[in-house]
Amino acid sequence: MSHPLYAVTGASGQLGRLAVAALAARVGAAAIVAIVRDPARAAGLFPAGVVIRAGDYDQPASLEAAFAGVERLLLISSNAIGQRLAQHRNAIAAARQAGVARIAYTSVLRADISPLGLAEEHRQTESALAESGLPHSLLRNGWYTENYAASIPPALAHGALIGSAGDGRIASAARADYAEAAAVALIGDQAPRVVHELAGDASYSLAEFAAELSRQAGKTVPYVDMPEADYRGALLGAGLPEGLASLLADSDAAAAKGALNDESRALSRLIGRPTTPFATTIAEALRG
Repeated sequence: MSHPLYAVTGASGQLGRLAVAALAARVGAAAIVAIVRDPARAAGLFPAGVVIRAGDYDQPASLEAAFAGVERLLLISSNAIGQRLAQHRNAIAAARQAGVARIAYTSVLRADISPLGLAEEHRQTESALAESGLPHSLLRNGWYTENYAASIPPALAHGALIGSAGDGRIASAARADYAEAAAVALIGDQAPRVVHELAGDASYSLAEFAAELSRQAGKTVPYVDMPEADYRGALLGAGLPEGLASLLADSDAAAAKGALNDESRALSRLIGRPTTPFATTIAEALRG
């Protein structure tokens, strides 16, 4: 084969689909393997020519087969919080067995020191990668603006954006920005271990996010800050699963302490353009 074969796990997810498209734009669809749990449900998700293979984090044998011939692997972190380390270990072991030359892993901003509750499994996965001996890139992604944009419909319905981030500043970027960074790093990184601390160019508080939402929606939607436990209770009351409600409340509380802020602009340097302004993501959310 004249060019390396790239693979993306979790390829049918929101980040995965964008990463496959970003890779295809750079190396051509035929050089990419999209790994999904159920190939039958992945029809039409990817650019024509992308190879679709079955692979499940909980079934190591399926991963080894999916990684056959792959040189560089984008390991997108599982969304099964609490079970992720075992799943990621399965993927790393399968990649070694299959002869994968490099793994890029989607971690979290400053994973080594982050107070975020969700950072622990990322730290452990980073350790597993180091122990594997495989060359790897750590894509320490900051917050996705879409995480807050998901709160726009209830905020408009109830006339308030709620949270527990206080005055903490959030340097988020659009999911597509991180997907592009993943493609660039997967193709270009060469050193045995590369760490990318990735976040948006500009930061905002949730009060500023609410002010921009109010401006675009043409109605006043204030930000209402509340204690972490109260915010968690409100999310549970809105029907969110317990694990997700706890994770979001914990993340806001950590944001209040600066866990989601970063001023390095490493993401925009990596992708060669400014990151997507949060106002743009709000506009997209309002368009539905």
